[in-house]
Amino acid sequence: MSGARILSIDALDLAFSPRRWAFAEAEAQRIADHWRARVARQPQLYNGRVLVLARHTIAATPRGTTLSGEYIETDYASFLAWRDFDFPDRQVANAFAMAALVGADGAFLLGEMAAHTANAGAIYFPAGTPDPNDVFDGKVDLTASALRELREETGIAADEVSFDPDWTVVYAPPRIACLKIMRLSEPAEAIKARVEAFLAADPHAELSAMRVARSPADLDRARAPQFIQDFFDFAFAQRSVG
Repeated sequence: MSGARILSIDALDLAFSPRRWAFAEAEAQRIADHWRARVARQPQLYNGRVLVLARHTIAATPRGTTLSGEYIETDYASFLAWRDFDFPDRQVANAFAMAALVGADGAFLLGEMAAHTANAGAIYFPAGTPDPNDVFDGKVDLTASALRELREETGIAADEVSFDPDWTVVYAPPRIACLKIMRLSEPAEAIKARVEAFLAADPHAELSAMRVARSPADLDRARAPQFIQDFFDFAFAQRSVG
């Protein structure tokens, strides 16, 4: 395990603020230079709009533990530069949702990122940085974000999965990975085959393949981010206790 904390979060209360990101404005030229260099290597990168968590708190409430905070909007070029520059603005966090897929046989399913993506070759659950499509009535909905990414990356629809309201959060700012356990009615190998057929039909698919993990030993740790490794160690330790 790394120094991350694994938290059970009962509720999210995440607002959207229209204020601007000081880092993006102060480092505009450096960000533009960095983006040009990245696009030269990976021409399919797209500079869309994304959300970063500008402030947050975790507190106990009468109904459980709540993660509260405020997102602000920026462009992907600024987000990527902030990440690649080793998070110079430490008041901001990359707080994102992941669809932690579990087959009917209990095996986890992860995706391998395609070569044309910013995280080429990395292995993790369907996920993405939240964006303005995830804002509803001034609130950022990470469940909607996870379900949107799930559909876009795998073809699996929201009505195919069941999940509880709580989240498993791998808390290691400036990264905050919010995992929603999503269960499917088919065994993992059948889901893998179905998703890979979906990927094969799309030359611009974000994933190149699906991976099945029935134990921590099945995880390719050389390509799985630390927060995924932390989650797997925790999840399988919980299973052994249960």
